[in-house]
Amino acid sequence: MSDYHTVYQTPDGESTEWDDIQRKLGNLPAKPKKQKPPPFSPAEEEAKGAEGVDLKDEAELSDLEDDEEFMDDRFMAEYRKKRMEELRRLSARPRFGSVKEIRSGEFVAEVTNAGSDIWAVVLLFKHGHEACDALSSCLTRLAAQYTETKFMKIVSTDCIHDYPDHNLPTVLIYNNGACKHTLVGMSQLGGQRASPESVAQILSRYGALSTGGGPNRQGSASRHADDDSQDEDDGYSD
Repeated sequence: MSDYHTVYQTPDGESTEWDDIQRKLGNLPAKPKKQKPPPFSPAEEEAKGAEGVDLKDEAELSDLEDDEEFMDDRFMAEYRKKRMEELRRLSARPRFGSVKEIRSGEFVAEVTNAGSDIWAVVLLFKHGHEACDALSSCLTRLAAQYTETKFMKIVSTDCIHDYPDHNLPTVLIYNNGACKHTLVGMSQLGGQRASPESVAQILSRYGALSTGGGPNRQGSASRHADDDSQDEDDGYSD
């Protein structure tokens, strides 16, 4: 009898049931363990698509100039250039972040002349007025979140002589030196259950708040021309 064993294997190299029986009897050596290759995990710097560019800051985008493979891709090179211009434009925009109290003598400089394409939200208030205090608290939260919008407040009678308390709180929305909208009383500002979120929705409808870190929405103002004309017809009635 010959002193060898025939090993039968399946097409993919796996041993047969006969081999397994022979190994149990000690006639064949133990089956070698399969060596699995490590999972593929591309390095972060290999992400050269548009999504990767969006995640980089200005310094990282500048470093891509040394990446010959990246710069050979005309589309991505142009995309990088536009992204850097966008970041520079955003960094050049003024940032505010708080509600500034002003006096009548400062109104023109702070509000009317706030700057080109700057949205200003002005609260007319009275100290110790419950609704004014509640709305002021909401605006303080929003000012910290929407730093491209200039939030201010002014004592109502300091802004408009003999301004009636029953119209408080009143919010003026300015852009490019003009008053775009006037919101009078809490009924137009979310009611007694007003919250920072509900006030933000109202201001956003009039274009006064920036969205997603981008420029403030200008187009919404035209969609609310009817609302603005209604404000003028109502005057300052609650």
